Amino acid sequence: MILSVSNIHKSFNEVPILKNVSFHIEDNEKAAIVGINGAGKTTLLRIIMGELPADEGLVTLAKDKTIGYLSQHEAVSGENTIYQELLSVKQDILDMEQQMHTIELQMKTASEELLSKLMDRYATLTHAYEAANGYAYKSELVGVLKGLGFAEKEFSKSVSTLSGGQKTRVALGKLLLLKPNLIILDEPTNHLDLQSIAWLETYLLNYKGAVIIVSHDRYFLDRIAGKVIELDNANATVFSGNYSAYAAGKEMLRTAAYNAYMKQQQEIRHQEAVIEKLKSFNREKSIKRAESREKMLQKIEVLEKPVEIRADMHLTLEPKFPSGNDVLQVEELSKAFGSLSLFDGLSFELKKGEHVAIIGDNGTGKTTILKIINELLPPDRGTIRLGTNVAIGYYDQEHHVLHPEKTLFQEISDDYPTLTNTEIRNTLAAFLFTGEDVFKTIKTLSGGERGRLSLAKLMLSEANFLILDEPTNHLDIMSKEILEDALCAYTGTVLYVSHDRYFINRTAHRILDLNRKTLTNYLGNYDYYLEKKEEQLLKIDAALTSFQPIKSTVTESGTTDAPSVSKLDWKAKKEQQAAQRKRENDLKKCEERIEALETRNEEIDTLMASPEVCTDVAKLQELNREKEGNEGELAKLYEKWEELSLEE
Repeated sequence: MILSVSNIHKSFNEVPILKNVSFHIEDNEKAAIVGINGAGKTTLLRIIMGELPADEGLVTLAKDKTIGYLSQHEAVSGENTIYQELLSVKQDILDMEQQMHTIELQMKTASEELLSKLMDRYATLTHAYEAANGYAYKSELVGVLKGLGFAEKEFSKSVSTLSGGQKTRVALGKLLLLKPNLIILDEPTNHLDLQSIAWLETYLLNYKGAVIIVSHDRYFLDRIAGKVIELDNANATVFSGNYSAYAAGKEMLRTAAYNAYMKQQQEIRHQEAVIEKLKSFNREKSIKRAESREKMLQKIEVLEKPVEIRADMHLTLEPKFPSGNDVLQVEELSKAFGSLSLFDGLSFELKKGEHVAIIGDNGTGKTTILKIINELLPPDRGTIRLGTNVAIGYYDQEHHVLHPEKTLFQEISDDYPTLTNTEIRNTLAAFLFTGEDVFKTIKTLSGGERGRLSLAKLMLSEANFLILDEPTNHLDIMSKEILEDALCAYTGTVLYVSHDRYFINRTAHRILDLNRKTLTNYLGNYDYYLEKKEEQLLKIDAALTSFQPIKSTVTESGTTDAPSVSKLDWKAKKEQQAAQRKRENDLKKCEERIEALETRNEEIDTLMASPEVCTDVAKLQELNREKEGNEGELAKLYEKWEELSLEE
């Protein structure tokens, strides 16, 4: 066990946030902490880190174990470049390199007696350097930077010039390179694109240490977590398995609790009826029996009725009137900002009732496409045509559609003047704005609150074509599920940009992947997209791919011209067989090279210890350089061997 959290209590202004919270984390375990916004997740992390004292309870970290924490808004600062900032984590290796270099210079002119001491010191340093992965630290550093979405040309950028999200990614990279025994991450995927999130998932799954994650990314939690700790009404409940297992277990517990409550209520009503009947006989014996039953009834510990959190917030999306079958047609759309070309010649169309997600890396122009369709930005080239009776409802991730100086009440009443005061209050109450909350100014709201207000306006719009830019940002898991249910039931057309893969999986009928300035069409949800992407990676001949960049028109049924299923299956089988043979051949070559290098390093160690060589400084240096080169190559070969082995 690496961490024990025992009987933690914490209150703010006499309001309990955490009550008797207990759990433990084993070595190498990957755990998630979940709960609605305000449940106390970040408070618990700060208590674990010692940044906040608990009112009661104890947090214990195992002896000689290290812990690293990335808070939700943590960022780096200073004038270092991105590369220098991450390199600072490897200062111990840099110091060893400098010491080894100094000893090498001293060995050239050292006496025989001093040479022996220097050699011993050099051997000790070499061993420590190797143990600290010194021969591969540069490739490891570059791998982390690229994995987190930084291109090599950005490595020399000054940290001071980066955006908040980029600074958070640098801070995450530093933490990963530190490799503590326990990593604690608070919303680590907030500033990552899909590719970087997938990289982080793989990194954490293979991480030789324990991980605690707070995240609203359910797809991420499904892949990473083996244990889920839920904070609900200040209490903690531990579930084994990933997020999906937790959700199923939570529903079973809720159902069992509700059934137990209903059964007890039924029994109480039965006993009250019996007592009333006994009293009505008005006889001494029956009255005593009634009194006895009343005493028994008073001793019953009455169960509280389980509250369904999702019942508090209501979201119903329904078009006021239907659109025509052709909703949107985009032809040869191009956009650049100065010398930066985002996309060129994009063409696609949407039919009535389609739910389409646009995905792609950060900075590829996804939000720009939505803004052009909404006439918030002009295109450089291309045409956009809306179909008959199309009414757009727009959800902006930066909430520019809201007016910061207005109150919530004014925001609704000004846009929908026909609504009565009661109707406005009921609408806001459906999104958890009650009482005096409706008179708050929008500029004082949190990101999640602004998101809920934007959703309220969207609901009132009764649009038949919804355009949504990152609609799940700042929403907790419960709110995301409410939005998902509403969109799944929505009969209108939806076009949205999102990094939330779980959300995409539940709501998308079709995916447009924006990559290398063009769009590729996938007729399915996110899991289908992943499946097809994996197939494409195995294809030897790019011309055989069945998913071409969208230059042709999608038919009304939503299908595209493609080779027959049987032909694709045969080709895919042949390609898989070819890929398997290549993998086996690469694995064999890799193992043979590793064996050769390890054998040579053993020979070098023997030579360096021999009387003929140990006094020959020049020969020692030559052999040591050869071994260093071998070690560097071995480090890369070990990584390659592991990757090839995992593909089996």
